[in-house]
Amino acid sequence: MDRTFAMVKPDGVQRGLVGDILSRFEQRGLKVVGLKMLWIDEDLASRHYAEHVGKGFYQKLMEYITSGPVVAAVLEGKNAVQIARDMMGKTNPMEAGPGTIRGDYGLEIGRNVIHGSDSPASAEREIGLFFKPEELQDYEKIDAIWLYE
Repeated sequence: MDRTFAMVKPDGVQRGLVGDILSRFEQRGLKVVGLKMLWIDEDLASRHYAEHVGKGFYQKLMEYITSGPVVAAVLEGKNAVQIARDMMGKTNPMEAGPGTIRGDYGLEIGRNVIHGSDSPASAEREIGLFFKPEELQDYEKIDAIWLYE
């Protein structure tokens, strides 16, 4: 099984979308193995968005992601990274298809409700930034036999 990182951003938390978003992942068959609410500080934000340092939108991104609480999750399942990315839709909500999280809930790229790892390597790095190993749970769900061959 693969793991991926997903984060409901401050706008998603403020709009009361956490439950709806998490339930979409669970209904699809992804298992929540880590979950926490936190307020990201400057240090964590700068490590999380290190690849964007020097880009024109970096400062606004830092201000936004540290502006309110977020909900961080680790999701598990076969092809979890790709499944979660497909469910989120394109980064720009105006280009995200209907039925995707960003397509259904977002209007602007700077308020696109959710972040998700874009590769298995990113997932491993991001999970390590937000979760200690002992905060992740290994368990069997009773529906696994109905999800996977």
